[in-house]
Amino acid sequence: MNIHEYQAKELLKKFGVPVLQGAVAWTPDEAVKKAEELPGPIYVVKAQLHAGGRGAGHFADDPNGKGGVRVCRSLGEVHAAASAMLGHTLVTHQTGPKGRQVHRVYVEAGAAIVRELYLSLLIDRAAGRIALVASSEGGVEIEDVAADHPERILHLTIDPASGISAFHGRRLATGLGLKGKEAAGFGKLVEGLYRAFLGLDCALVEINPLVVTAEGAVVALDAKVAFDDNALYRHPDLQKLRDEAEEDPKELEAERNSLNYVALDGTIGCMVNGAGLAMATMDIIKLYGGSPANFLDVGGGATRERVTAAFKIILSDPDVEAILVNIFGGIMRCDVIAEGVVAAAREVSLDVPLVVRLEGTNVALGKEILARSGLPIISAENLADAAEKVVKAVSKAG
Repeated sequence: MNIHEYQAKELLKKFGVPVLQGAVAWTPDEAVKKAEELPGPIYVVKAQLHAGGRGAGHFADDPNGKGGVRVCRSLGEVHAAASAMLGHTLVTHQTGPKGRQVHRVYVEAGAAIVRELYLSLLIDRAAGRIALVASSEGGVEIEDVAADHPERILHLTIDPASGISAFHGRRLATGLGLKGKEAAGFGKLVEGLYRAFLGLDCALVEINPLVVTAEGAVVALDAKVAFDDNALYRHPDLQKLRDEAEEDPKELEAERNSLNYVALDGTIGCMVNGAGLAMATMDIIKLYGGSPANFLDVGGGATRERVTAAFKIILSDPDVEAILVNIFGGIMRCDVIAEGVVAAAREVSLDVPLVVRLEGTNVALGKEILARSGLPIISAENLADAAEKVVKAVSKAG
């Protein structure tokens, strides 16, 4: 689960992480009132979205204008900036070309910035530890730094038995060229972020940029926090921070039906039972020249109703040009899948090619159900055959 920047900063502040003074606003007039409570005379108005690249983005109705992070030098400019953002669609490299509508802004005090750095905490699954990742290149995408200047990225893991220590902060501070007051402040910030990561069951904490001010303070100028969904049951207070307006409606519907669904940007919808088989299905679609539109695992104990819901979610994606159903029946019976596919196809007008590969428990009955349905279903003998046929079906449709 992701949250907004202002929510992340409120949480991190409780763990001793230094942030600038600021407040959220829902209207331009409220933004001005919040700015009046700040020291000034410099203010920053930030669009609140679950997406990065806000400053470099543009608004759909003003593609040549300013982005979603604007420095203001008067209360009038705060009002103008908030008016240009609220209710308008911001397009960034993470939102995609459709963009997302801005419903709230964060009004923050300005700061005299001397340096911009990068710092994040995440799970290093290869090491089985929490990792600290830092870079002297703040304010840009860390992926670009890794590709162009890998030597500028510092990576340090933390032994879960001993936990965080002053050593971790000192080592990273030295690598970043921080000394004296700056290094001390950086060390305290790292310790606070680590406590927050553990205490909140985070999957990611990213500060980009982490800035050094003219006074020598080290401050989190931006903050991105994502939580481990499997641990949210322990944090009912965090669940209240969820903003469903920022989430894909298809993913929300899948969650309500206990389906594992992730929207992608391809054209071939996939419905599979088992996460491993789903990954293999997406890989072989790519191998044959196609592009998956989603990851969808209906699970081993799916009911006809859940399968029907899954099929309808796939069809609700306007980018889907064909569907591949790939089922290996063990616990999940092929006849149940077939009944769900038929029910959904009849309920929702099926106007795209449908390729089905069934194997395993009750496979003969499943194929019989599909054959009797009268639907234009393309049968596949194996996974490779299914991938080849669905990719060809998309090519013909295009």
